[in-house]
Amino acid sequence: MVCGNGDEPAEGSDSQSEASTETSDVSSIEQRRAYKLELQVIITKHLVFSCLCVYQCVQRKPKKGIEFLINANKVGDSPEEIAVFLKNASGLNKTLIGDYLGEREDLPLKVMHAYVNSFEFQGMEFDEAIRAFLQGFRLPGEAQKIDRIMEKFAERYCKCNPKVFISADTASVYYAATDVVILRFMVEVCWAPMLAAFSVPLDQSDDEVVIGLCLEGFRCAIHVTAVMSMKTHRDAFVTSLAKFTSLHSPADIKQKNVDAIKVLVAIADEDGNYLQEAWEHILTCVSRFEHLHLLGEGAPPDATFFAFSQNESEKVKPPKSNILPVLKKKGPGRMQYAAAAVLRGSYDSAGIGGNVSGGVTSEQMNSLVSNLNMLEQVGSSEMSRIYARSQKLNSEAIIDFVKALCKVSMEELRSASDPRVFSLTKIVEIAHYNMNRIRLVWSSIWHVLSDFFVTIGCSENLSISIFAMDSLRQLSMKFLEREELANYNFQNEFMKPFVIVMRKSSAVEIRELIIRCVSQMVLSRVNNVKSGWKSMFMVFTTAAYDDHKNIVLLAFEIMEKIIRDYFPYITETETTTFTDCVNCLIAFTNSRFNKDICLNAIAFLRFCATKLAEGDLASASRNKEKEASSRLSPSSPHHAGKEGKQENGYIDDRENHLYFWFPLLAGLSELSFDPRPEIRKSALQVLFDTLRNHGHLFSLPLWERVFESVLFPIFDYVRHAIDPTGGDSPGQGIDGDTGELDQDAWLYETCTLALQLVVDLFVKFYDTVNPLLRKVLKLLVSFIRRPHQSLAGIGIAAFVRLMSNGGDMFSDDKWLEVVLSLREAANATLPDFSFLVNRETAATSYRHASLNEQSNLENGESADDHERLMTQRLYAAISDAKCRAAVQLLLIQAVMEVYNMYRPELSAKNILVMYDALHDVASHAHKINTDSQLRSRLQEFSSITQMQDPPLLRLENESFQICLTLLQNLILDRPPSYDELEVESCIVSLCQEVLQFYIRTSHSSGGGHSPASSSPSDPQPRSLIIPLGWGKRRELAARAPVIVATLQAICSLGETLLERNLSGFFPLLSSLISCEHGSNEVQVALRDMLSSSVGPVLLRSC
Repeated sequence: MVCGNGDEPAEGSDSQSEASTETSDVSSIEQRRAYKLELQVIITKHLVFSCLCVYQCVQRKPKKGIEFLINANKVGDSPEEIAVFLKNASGLNKTLIGDYLGEREDLPLKVMHAYVNSFEFQGMEFDEAIRAFLQGFRLPGEAQKIDRIMEKFAERYCKCNPKVFISADTASVYYAATDVVILRFMVEVCWAPMLAAFSVPLDQSDDEVVIGLCLEGFRCAIHVTAVMSMKTHRDAFVTSLAKFTSLHSPADIKQKNVDAIKVLVAIADEDGNYLQEAWEHILTCVSRFEHLHLLGEGAPPDATFFAFSQNESEKVKPPKSNILPVLKKKGPGRMQYAAAAVLRGSYDSAGIGGNVSGGVTSEQMNSLVSNLNMLEQVGSSEMSRIYARSQKLNSEAIIDFVKALCKVSMEELRSASDPRVFSLTKIVEIAHYNMNRIRLVWSSIWHVLSDFFVTIGCSENLSISIFAMDSLRQLSMKFLEREELANYNFQNEFMKPFVIVMRKSSAVEIRELIIRCVSQMVLSRVNNVKSGWKSMFMVFTTAAYDDHKNIVLLAFEIMEKIIRDYFPYITETETTTFTDCVNCLIAFTNSRFNKDICLNAIAFLRFCATKLAEGDLASASRNKEKEASSRLSPSSPHHAGKEGKQENGYIDDRENHLYFWFPLLAGLSELSFDPRPEIRKSALQVLFDTLRNHGHLFSLPLWERVFESVLFPIFDYVRHAIDPTGGDSPGQGIDGDTGELDQDAWLYETCTLALQLVVDLFVKFYDTVNPLLRKVLKLLVSFIRRPHQSLAGIGIAAFVRLMSNGGDMFSDDKWLEVVLSLREAANATLPDFSFLVNRETAATSYRHASLNEQSNLENGESADDHERLMTQRLYAAISDAKCRAAVQLLLIQAVMEVYNMYRPELSAKNILVMYDALHDVASHAHKINTDSQLRSRLQEFSSITQMQDPPLLRLENESFQICLTLLQNLILDRPPSYDELEVESCIVSLCQEVLQFYIRTSHSSGGGHSPASSSPSDPQPRSLIIPLGWGKRRELAARAPVIVATLQAICSLGETLLERNLSGFFPLLSSLISCEHGSNEVQVALRDMLSSSVGPVLLRSC
């Protein structure tokens, strides 16, 4: 054992030490001698220890051997220490180790778990892992021991290799190769004559010897054909024997029929493993026998309780008759069913007829009484043993048995007038008897039973459905007594019938019963529920969408108790159940019956987020004592979010964290569209509180997913709610849907709050989410681009909020992204008046087409429709242009505000990008303002447009004013990346451009005419013309501040720069002097500039 491997190195080291220390003193030699003596004692003890182990193993009492070693302090008493001993000790019997590990007692079971957990299978193939696992012991021969060991191995392998198998069920398959191939005798030659030889004498003779021989022949023939899997021949013999029981016609039963019943029972007991589909005939006979037995006992028939009647008047009433006085007890409908038993004569008829009108004689009834007494020779206990012995059937036979029993039960329940639940009760019994089978076999059994319970649970007969669901509840409670290991999914599979029936059943009573059944399971078996949580939450989720208020209230009451009292159990083993819980709560937030349910569900979502942020959901197992001490159960759901400070590390981008967080956050995000203001507000509050409180734990990939799939979709509806053609514009004069407009109003209100919260969230976690700046800017630009002034205003306000709160954290590259997005927004919102210019051509084409259709009777209606369409388009175009103009005013003001806040931080490159964007706005506005044809059209529709003339004068002036400011400050500040020549070129070009525009406006003709006149040659009376009309005067007065600022900017250039560009400025200044109608401010500014700047330059040059 262990002692043998440690001696030689010790001795070798000692000898080397002696050789190298010849000069050592006597004390050192004595110390080494004492050490060797002590080591020899230890070796002797270890040898005795090995002999004891071998002795105990030879005596085949490994449990007692372990106890002895623990008492002798040779092995620790913890399961982990015993497991290490069994794994590492040499000379132990591997077979006995396997037997010990397969025991179901508490200590061996814990030792087995510790033994399996000591292996590391990470990265190993499945066959390689199982070989390594089985090197230390041999699997025992008992199937249940194998099942326990392989279940734990599968769990461990799935933990080490989580992506190899979907669940541990797949990895726990064990196949015992016990099939034996035997010879097939040539029964085909003689089976038909044999059947005739047994059947004819049995039918015609009453001789006991002949009957005995015939029944023995049947028994042997069935045995041979069943063992050799000759299905057709076996079924022929079994069917024939079943008919000879005469249970389908009890009035004709004789002693030979009773003997046939006994033989059939014996065959079921002896050859059950080979009967396969023939079980159906045997179980049918058992069902009929039990029915007759109860009839003879005088017990009330099942139809008394389960008959499906349309109304109360159709319920069974006991007839007044003395025809069967010997029945032991009287009960409702007893005579009716006794008469039906007499009349039934076909073997294939599985049920009993409902109403019997007559035709039953006194002799037949007396014969039935006699025959019922005769059946007591068999006894119901012998029949019941068929079901009790089902646990002895092999793995394949039990499945055939269950299938046959389900089929017989379906036949019993199919009758509307005489349903029976005998086989249904037996299904519960055999499920109980066979529940301890290995997982693979039990899974196959439950697959059959599950379909059966679903079918019965959805039956139209409410009494039958209730009985079936209650039977399923009993099975579930029994099954939940068994502990399920991690990564298994069988509890979920076991409880799926509840989910399916809950979804399919139209009966309120059934759905309520299912909820109460699930509630009972949680309250009484919560410690053992593992994967079953998934099905439970699916039941509650279905109930959340139910049409009946009581169902919803009951389900949420139970859900509330689970969250408050049992939340730590939900993710104890299967972490995915957390997501199922979240999805269930989200379903309740959509409840339309009770607002309190929705608000509480949202509060519980906050609580779930707190628990998720604690970081302990991903652990596969949990210390129960720690869990009990740290359990968080909120006394009030509205205060749940205040608890749960994060103490764990950083949440990375692993798939499981996305899997946990995304459904919770996305569900809250979807509630932002809820039509109820309280729900909408509460959901947004919980969503952003959750992100604010726990966002510091998120990695960048997780934040990307949150922004893309949770936050941005909140605004999808609002960004696309307004028709780009202006179809929803209020100025159209077209009747709209008032309710829809109201809905839009609250959506915009929610959108404003949500957009502000998104901006604040981005600023708060800017250090992590700064790579997402471009996407956030894209969101804001999408608002600004919308042809709706309110939405665009919301976007601009959020943009300014983002800059004011987070601009000081931006790098130069980030500022470049900002100014580029501003330029994109500016270019996308340029006003468009082209439709007004082309409208006359469109109207002319329409009038020409209408002249060709005057003969059409419907021409008038068509013309009206077209004119209405043209009017709508006109309104839309005007509304869109006015909206864009207003948005651009807000935008340039926002640009100036941002510039003033961060003027020192902005580089010359970024300022020039801002200048280019504003210059494009100003140039476009000037182009519109100088389009005489367009201005005439606008004046034509002045009552509709209510726009000044020129329409964009304010936008043009403010844009040029800001452009001048940017360039002047740029020259003064000289920020990084400043290019003097580039800036000089820009400011000179801008000043020249502004002066040219003013001079052209001042000298242009037609300003004093009416808006419709555009040529000086128009033959209008001089008395109607005002020299330099009021409109032109107002325009020149409005442009004066820009000209003054331009002249001042020229003065600020300095003598050198002014002298270099004076050749370009001088003609413009001369033209400016000749402007007779210029304002006084312009003249004063021009005089000052000539005297202070231009004059000295000219004098110096002379």
